[in-house]
Amino acid sequence: MFTIAETDPALTKDQAKPIEARLRTALLKAQYKRLQQNGRALLVVIAGMDGCGKGAAVSLLNEWMDARHIRTLAFGEPSAEERAQPFFWRYWRRLPPRGRTGIVFGSWYKPLLAEAARKSPNLRKLSALAQEIRRFEETLNDNGVQIVKLWFHLSREAQARRTDQLLADPDTAWQVMPEDIKVRKKFDRLRKAGELAIRLSNDPSRPWQIIPAADPLMRAACTGKAVLAALRTAPARPPALPAAPGGAPVPTVLQDLDYSLSLPQSADYDRELARLQARLAQLTRHDKFRKLPLVLVFEGQDAAGKGGAIRRITHALDARQFHALPIGAPNQYEQAFPYLWRFWQNLPLPGAIAIFDRSWYGRVLVERVEKLCTPAEWRRAYGEINEFESLLRDNGALVLKFWLAVSKEKQLERFHEREQSPFKSFKITPEDWRNREKWDDYLDAANEMFEHTSTDACPWHIFPADDKRYARIKVLQTIVDALEHAMKLRTAP
Repeated sequence: MFTIAETDPALTKDQAKPIEARLRTALLKAQYKRLQQNGRALLVVIAGMDGCGKGAAVSLLNEWMDARHIRTLAFGEPSAEERAQPFFWRYWRRLPPRGRTGIVFGSWYKPLLAEAARKSPNLRKLSALAQEIRRFEETLNDNGVQIVKLWFHLSREAQARRTDQLLADPDTAWQVMPEDIKVRKKFDRLRKAGELAIRLSNDPSRPWQIIPAADPLMRAACTGKAVLAALRTAPARPPALPAAPGGAPVPTVLQDLDYSLSLPQSADYDRELARLQARLAQLTRHDKFRKLPLVLVFEGQDAAGKGGAIRRITHALDARQFHALPIGAPNQYEQAFPYLWRFWQNLPLPGAIAIFDRSWYGRVLVERVEKLCTPAEWRRAYGEINEFESLLRDNGALVLKFWLAVSKEKQLERFHEREQSPFKSFKITPEDWRNREKWDDYLDAANEMFEHTSTDACPWHIFPADDKRYARIKVLQTIVDALEHAMKLRTAP
């Protein structure tokens, strides 16, 4: 794997000069072409032996290209906030927008490399880490982010020689980090770790490219050529997903609900509402809640009462604890990123609550029905969403998903009420009426969504909401029960 790089190939200045001239011109042209076409974002992942000039190579890329459109993303040890979030959170948050380039130091490969470099690496853990990385990169790739992975390598002798040369000159000694010096003592183990990590994480569509790094001129030329080839690469056509089987019955979850369910008396509602709000207030102020991020997702037909249910929840919360997010169509800036990007920006820390009024499920609902994405995109999204929620849960978050369902007749009644009410007239829009015309399409999309994304670990809670009070009590009771279970607390009998 590293045989050629460890021969330490070199270029003379006369050989390198015309190569550099051609590369600089070609890189700028390719960079601007991608910017003008609003093409894919490009992530250049930098990895390899310490002390082999990775930083110098990246500095040259910024010099040869227009640095205004490049983000150099250096990730060191995670901060306290980053440690409290899912592992991939900090990488999602700093993705470059479409057309631009990000150069990543300290990438998501760091845990994989650290485990591979142990004296006795845990092969099961290595396999799990590699699978997580492949899923992450596949999601980015399928959503418009191109990834090129560069591994910088050189021989043991060249690494030691370069380090000694830099240390000998006071003007360059600052470039040498403690880990650069340690490499010579652990070279063989680190070399084997690199080979193992590359084999486990290599993908035909995102292969590792080995950059010979002993000679600065050769290193610069190979780095520039790799980035240029990536910028010039046309996006591959994603594999077509199989069409839905013809004639397969559409689930009828929403059609089968009992929309007549209601609370018998107003007094029952007032009493239960007060009791549940009091219990919710106690739970979210308990010491154990400080370790728990809570994510509440609300979906449902227009006029199903999502806003009213959310207000009954927030009434019991400390305003400093929660963030309620009304999710509409992505704005122009948000459209420059993968569709899950904007949701990664708004995840709660432990002890905080994020309430999504509409959510990432828009991809398989409104975007599907209104044909704002392709069938391949929304079918693929089921798996991407399940993976996203799995990452949240694995990081300790409690994720609760609610669908408030209203009958077609009750929705029409509420639409007319809104039109006639000065207080509620702002809630009714032409879009609501357009959505109503596609009632059956939305019903099919929602039912299919339940089938693919209601998992044992993260089920949908589907409540009929023709009686808003009934739905509100069911939502509150579900949240209280889930919090008590997650915090291992129980209401005294």
